[in-house]
Amino acid sequence: MTLKLGFIGIVTSDMASSLAFYRTLGVSIAPDQDDQPHVDARLDDGTALAWDTIDTVRTFDPAFVVATGGHRIALAFDMGTPAAVDAMYERMVAAGHASHVLPWDAFWGQRYATLLDPDGNSVDLYAPLEA
Repeated sequence: MTLKLGFIGIVTSDMASSLAFYRTLGVSIAPDQDDQPHVDARLDDGTALAWDTIDTVRTFDPAFVVATGGHRIALAFDMGTPAAVDAMYERMVAAGHASHVLPWDAFWGQRYATLLDPDGNSVDLYAPLEA
């Protein structure tokens, strides 16, 4: 058997706000999905993202409790170039999304920045540093 990641699931307390964040990031999500209990989307590389409201999760896991004390999931998006990291970071912040770590040159050789989605999940933007 070959292990294959099927999708990345995000549990959200506010579907419309979460989808707005990921749309601004560049995820193609139909505009009529904001009030749906479950939403699926695909990134350009084929990776599937899915969102469920807390109420939806509780339909099959009645004991579900929202995590506290930090982010629930961390996603990292390769932006291709350091300039693209900075540009996307500025675009996201200008759209009203929360900054967590300003863009910086990491010692491991990447330009890196961290945003928080509306549910407090860590969303990293990175790219190899140009030589």
